[in-house]
Amino acid sequence: MTDDAKASGLSDEERLAQLGYTQVLARRMSAFSNYAVSFTIISVLSGCLTLYLFGMNTGGPAVITWGWVAVGLMTLFVGLAMAEICSAYPTSAGLYFWAHRLAPPRTAAAWAWFTGWFNVLGQVAVTAGIDFGAASFLGAYLNLQFGFEVTPGRTILLFAAILALHGLLNTFGVRIVGLLNSISVWWHVVGVAVIVGALTFAPDHHRSASFVFGEFVNNTGWGSGVYVVLIGLLMAQYTFTGYDASAHMTEETRDASTAGPKGIVRSIWTSWIAGFVLLLGFTFAIQSYEGALTSPTGAPPAQILLDALGATAGKLLLLVVIGAQLFCGMASVTANSRMIYAFSRDGALPFSHVWHTVNPRTRTPVAAVWLAALGALVLGLPYLINVTAYAAVTSIAVIGLYIAYVVPTLLRVRKGAAFERGPWHLGRWSQAVGVIAVAWVCVITVLFMLPQVSPVTWETFNYAPVAVLVVLGSAATWWLASARHWFLNPDHERTRARAAARANAPEPVDP
Repeated sequence: MTDDAKASGLSDEERLAQLGYTQVLARRMSAFSNYAVSFTIISVLSGCLTLYLFGMNTGGPAVITWGWVAVGLMTLFVGLAMAEICSAYPTSAGLYFWAHRLAPPRTAAAWAWFTGWFNVLGQVAVTAGIDFGAASFLGAYLNLQFGFEVTPGRTILLFAAILALHGLLNTFGVRIVGLLNSISVWWHVVGVAVIVGALTFAPDHHRSASFVFGEFVNNTGWGSGVYVVLIGLLMAQYTFTGYDASAHMTEETRDASTAGPKGIVRSIWTSWIAGFVLLLGFTFAIQSYEGALTSPTGAPPAQILLDALGATAGKLLLLVVIGAQLFCGMASVTANSRMIYAFSRDGALPFSHVWHTVNPRTRTPVAAVWLAALGALVLGLPYLINVTAYAAVTSIAVIGLYIAYVVPTLLRVRKGAAFERGPWHLGRWSQAVGVIAVAWVCVITVLFMLPQVSPVTWETFNYAPVAVLVVLGSAATWWLASARHWFLNPDHERTRARAAARANAPEPVDP
């Protein structure tokens, strides 16, 4: 990895214009702020803990521990491959723009179209997963503190309220959002340290190393241990999502061609370490496995804190976890809205002229913010009738995002030496890293579409394949009927220019 190659000497704005876009969003973010967004969205205090119940049932401590190690390593390969491409093309359009530039000219628009739609699906789903998890933990806290009865309907109401809060913050608190993203990094680091320290020194009893690293639990109904281990990787893989935020925020980041890729890679390896420590702390501190599984709070990590630390300390640290999850959801709405803004800027969403409007005062895509929040709410609603809906939402997030992550990497591998590197790249390791990343995403795409509970009924059905097929079918239909004639077609720049004028934005610059 190096950042010494082919320094162009262009400013961020000049490089963006060279890629075909005029600077519209405010470029206020530092390299640390860019990293902070991705680190916050990965959020080990969100992903690890909101799917901890899933992990306890689907493989237990052994899969929770070793799955985290293995998935973190493979995710680092995916992130390294993405970071190299981000350095070459630092734009909010991100993954679908990369696909367009890397694909053969005749099929470039099609590659970009489908990459963008999978990215939108994944971004909306990960926002839903994060804020739904926050709602579940908030419900657990309210249950402990005020006797709040946790029901699916009440959880959905909390979910909607949290999405509304994050929509408002991203609409009116633009500078506050930047500050909170920076605070979030330290909240996560200090929070993990405090929680793990308390779980290490306060309890009188800890589990043995053989339990943490070797205990296998299968409450899925499936007879195959191998199958359970493989689908149990979802807990870790879902946590390692959202780091494409560093790419989507590059139009708002200074020195974007190096800050963006570094933000991707740093967010992964720091989360890998922090998450491993956090999971060890919780798993060693389990006092009653069955008690945690059947906790009236609905959140085993909350019960583990209570059993190990007592009511007062347990509830205080639960608030630390909820705070981290709220930071995470806020950052996810930010990144999601930037993806929607960029994709609609190229006319790819219905009513695109609405979604890429920019508030002239705050210079943020307000309509895109609220579309991101509404889309997340819709994805979470099946929880009212489907008890495994949360696992399905996280599966959709992983599948949608990782397909979008790997398509540009596949195209970059196919391009070989013809790929024009940015100032940050992998050198001679580029091809090998890319091949490993592509292979891993192929595996997990299949895994997380599979049924997670047996027997399969309407109440336990994993609806991830349905959501993926609906988006894929809709995108394909629109592509064949219309979009192939105009999407990213230079002959239709006048259409884009008129749309930009309606959005009070400068006219796009031709590549």
